[in-house]
Amino acid sequence: MLERMIRAAKLDVELYETVEHDRGYTGEAFTIVVVTALLWGVGQWILPETKFWGSVVGGLIGAVVGWVLWAIITNIIGRQLGGTSDTGEMLRVLGYASSPMALGIVPGVGHFVGGVWALVAAVVAVRQGQDFSTGKAVGTIVIGWIVYLVARGILGFIF
Repeated sequence: MLERMIRAAKLDVELYETVEHDRGYTGEAFTIVVVTALLWGVGQWILPETKFWGSVVGGLIGAVVGWVLWAIITNIIGRQLGGTSDTGEMLRVLGYASSPMALGIVPGVGHFVGGVWALVAAVVAVRQGQDFSTGKAVGTIVIGWIVYLVARGILGFIF
């Protein structure tokens, strides 16, 4: 798994193509989301006055729910733009694209670098998963991010 996480972080197109088409990688994609969320949460938790439950446990729950929402949203938008994926494919490629988030174990700079790097990896993941151009992948990410933030805001308000 670590080798595939490194390949995902290196934006290895072949890896994204492999995990897109093989349902056997769904569990590992989930594990990557969980591991990177835990590392990110611990990176937050070690900061002064940060609570364990909010940073680690809340971060883990948010990451898993966010991963599923993000996969659904990018699949719907991508399909509207002519993409060819299904939600399972988006779950897998976006799960692997979260690999750079492991840098979140380092507070501050690790969070920033890991977040930006994961966003770039998500563009590659969506491009490969939807089988379309980089421009359409960026469009899907931008539109999807807006929809995602609105959805999280609504869910945050309700819960």
